[in-house]
Amino acid sequence: MGGNSQRLRIEVLGPLRAWRDGEPLALGPVRRQTVLAALLLREGAVVSHEHLLDGVWGADPPASGTKVLASHVNPLRRTLDRAGTRHTESVIRSGKGWYRFVLDDVRLDLTDLAEVGDRALRTKASGDLAGGAGQLTDALALFQGEPLAHLSGPFAAAERERLLERRRTLRLARLSCLVDLGRYGDALDDLARLPGSDRYDESMLALRMRALYGCERQAEALHAYEDMRRRLADELGVDPGEELRRVYEAVLRQDDGTLLGSTADRQVVVPQPLAPRRPVHQLPGDTGQLVGREEELAVLTGPAPDDAVSVVAVDGPAGVGKTALVVRAAHRIRDRYPDGCLFVDLHAHSRERGRPAPERVLRRLLRSLGADGSEVPDDLDDLITAWRAVTSSLRLLLVLDDAADTRQIRPLLPAGPGSRVIVTGRRRLAGLDADRRVTLETLGPGEAASLLRHIVGRERTDQEPEATRELVRLCAGLPLALRIAGTRLQTRPAWTLAYLVERMADDEGRLGELSAGDRSVEAAFRLSYDQLPPEQRRGFRTLGLAPTVEFDVRTPAAMLGRSARDAERILESLVDTSLLQQPRPGRYRLHDLVRVHARRLAEAAPGEAGPAREAALRLYLDAARVASDWGAGGYPTGPGPSGTSFTGWREAAVWLDEAGGELVDVIAHAVASGETDHACWIAEALTDHFVGRARLHECQAALETALPYADTASDRRMAPALHNCLGYTLTHRARFPEACRHLRTALVLGRERGEPHEEGRALVGLGAMTGLGAMTGLGATVGLGATVGPGATAGPGALGPDAGQVEGGVSVLVAGRELAERYEDHWLVAMASFALGFVRHRQGRDEEALACFRDAHTRGRAIGRPRALSRALTSNLDLHLYLDPSAARVLFRRVADLIQRTGDVLLHTLTLARLGTAEHNAGNLDAAAEVFRRALAQHGTPGPLDDPDHDRREMDLRCRLGRAYRAAGRTAEAREQFRVALSVPGADRYPKEHKQAVQGLAATEEPVRTG
Repeated sequence: MGGNSQRLRIEVLGPLRAWRDGEPLALGPVRRQTVLAALLLREGAVVSHEHLLDGVWGADPPASGTKVLASHVNPLRRTLDRAGTRHTESVIRSGKGWYRFVLDDVRLDLTDLAEVGDRALRTKASGDLAGGAGQLTDALALFQGEPLAHLSGPFAAAERERLLERRRTLRLARLSCLVDLGRYGDALDDLARLPGSDRYDESMLALRMRALYGCERQAEALHAYEDMRRRLADELGVDPGEELRRVYEAVLRQDDGTLLGSTADRQVVVPQPLAPRRPVHQLPGDTGQLVGREEELAVLTGPAPDDAVSVVAVDGPAGVGKTALVVRAAHRIRDRYPDGCLFVDLHAHSRERGRPAPERVLRRLLRSLGADGSEVPDDLDDLITAWRAVTSSLRLLLVLDDAADTRQIRPLLPAGPGSRVIVTGRRRLAGLDADRRVTLETLGPGEAASLLRHIVGRERTDQEPEATRELVRLCAGLPLALRIAGTRLQTRPAWTLAYLVERMADDEGRLGELSAGDRSVEAAFRLSYDQLPPEQRRGFRTLGLAPTVEFDVRTPAAMLGRSARDAERILESLVDTSLLQQPRPGRYRLHDLVRVHARRLAEAAPGEAGPAREAALRLYLDAARVASDWGAGGYPTGPGPSGTSFTGWREAAVWLDEAGGELVDVIAHAVASGETDHACWIAEALTDHFVGRARLHECQAALETALPYADTASDRRMAPALHNCLGYTLTHRARFPEACRHLRTALVLGRERGEPHEEGRALVGLGAMTGLGAMTGLGATVGLGATVGPGATAGPGALGPDAGQVEGGVSVLVAGRELAERYEDHWLVAMASFALGFVRHRQGRDEEALACFRDAHTRGRAIGRPRALSRALTSNLDLHLYLDPSAARVLFRRVADLIQRTGDVLLHTLTLARLGTAEHNAGNLDAAAEVFRRALAQHGTPGPLDDPDHDRREMDLRCRLGRAYRAAGRTAEAREQFRVALSVPGADRYPKEHKQAVQGLAATEEPVRTG
């Protein structure tokens, strides 16, 4: 980390950072740091407001003029000064129109650089090349990356250029020492690590050619010169300079004296054991912008055993911040490792630089610990032995960043007890014996917003809170994406956050905008993808076409045309590479931005994408049809049964349940993909599943997503079918006028298009609504799968029964049932008999009602679906509850268990209510209370959004439970239930239940005799 415990320390040879008494200080957003640098690097000189504005903002000064400076200087004073410091004693002094940074009690890393660098150059000039090389190494170690990294403005740019030139001078001096010492391999290793910006540096190339020649690689030296000559001519239109031409000619002549110096001039390096040395610290700079990683840091910085080497593995997808995390952790614990902190980038995912061979890495590590290049062996086994021998007595911290696999790591593990190795990689290194493992996930919304605010500045994010939230969502919590987006906003002050959000609205724009300089989200993902074997690459592409964000192994197996076992193997391999996430066992998902990348790859191969997309949609269609009461073969049009892997309705229903709220997205995905037939078929087939689970809002959303495209589908039955399904759904939602409109439309379209199945369904729905509506005023849920039972009363505003209207509804019901019988639609016949039985019971014609319910029961058994059967049984038992209570109680228990297995939440709740009444009537008050409590617990599952009778039913259940408690002498508990019933929102809208609760509450105020 750095910092003098007695002084303020500031570093600029990397990201701008500061410490007071050894504690890091938060310097604020980038613009504020730029202001600090512009004051700090003037060496204590007075800086006018105008010069400061010019240095920080350049040609685009802020509209507020010099006033903005105080908004940055005052927070800097609060941060840098000790508490209670007066402005006149601050490190930042001010007067009229000027500021000055006082350096008296400040230690700068620039001061260290001047001292160490100048001493190193003097040592080299004196002829002590070995001493000079070591001191130059120490000087270069003070650089923690690019000087003044991320700071903007003309002043920071000029200072950065000056400091980079200083670093170049020191590098050239050190490389010259190494070549003159005959340490050619060391020089070449260092030259290989130089950035691409040095590709035009002729002095660097001259030293490289000399080192290559010294390693007896004359041909490579000549090729290197020719590459530079051609590059200079093609790109700059110039020839190599005199120094480089002189080296080239010497290589041609094999002039050892010019290239290597005379034997007398060269210093002979005598092998020596490792001498006591200053600890080496090679950690990169800590950027100070790590957000939301406290738990992971605690794992990485926790205590380690003293008697063994501790290994910690960190994995995660590209751009998630693995390197930033381990660098922060390493800085926090570096004091525990007195013999040094080493950092090696293993370049597993680098296009420009291939993975370094283990021999090269080991040679570098040994030299870092003081081994002379001439003493380092060449053979890998000998290198491993030497590394272990050298480290056996040392306590080291070794960071191995961006590892490809376990084989790359094992030779590099040190041997000293108490040492620690932190490894990062996109792949999960299962073969590595790690003491701890950290899988780094993306940031949550709050943490992501904090990171964006830190980069962009609070002023801009707070002005656009909605755009900030949307930008965070589009970046999907990926730190790399957030940093790139923040950088684009930093460098484009005229852009608003909303403007950037608009540019990222589609997939193309989203990934296109997440690119800045040499950093790109898509490029990072592509590097991971390119390293996959062909089978995994195809699997990854295919997952981009999955219709849901989360999925199990069935979907990719269908899309790939592979067995579930093969598909699982591919998925798990992608999890190991961090391209795929596994939120819980057996469930997988792609990160949002990774999914966009995968989809783009898939769409580039249309011949592969089309069949995969259709296979996924077919899987959902099969599951929905198998799970419905119609059964896979009960649909008159669309694909026939496909021999799906679902063994029965229950397995299919459970699979659909696991998709949760994403089932509607499947239909939207089909529509967006142009698969309108599949969109309509799936929406129709899911209706029964949704209604059975009281997910009526989702059901309506699914149908309304598909309906606008029904007329473009090749299956002409779809338009009337979806109107029928909407009528069915809206009836359950007690939205009767809308339901009638859809059913009438379905009837007209069914007749026009010659679709008798849809005509029959429309007739049954309209008949049920007409017949029961005339008797209830549509005050309770009616229609197919109606929940009006014996003993129920009309809702508020109910009309008296109109005999003519009732019989009109009956005749429509009968017509629909006859049409269904003609086409052997057992499900529709059962629903028609079911509704007709309710009408006859309401008319007091119980024998006819029983006959209808028995017919529905028979049809339900023929269908073989528990839900169809349970509806009919419940209706039969309703009548038995009044005609034969003792028999009804036993049967109700059986039916309740049957319904619970179907997952029909609403019907199960109603059945428990009836069972509780039967137990109460039989005098089993404790049993009745227990059943009513179960019913109330079950009642909370479907929300009010999907259940129009939710509040009324809660009042009814609480009144029943209250009466059972009162009859059992549990007065206080009874009183509480009646009170809660009256506190239900809008309780006075339900006169019957309201009256029961008021009467019950009054009754509990008086002594109740039991026995």
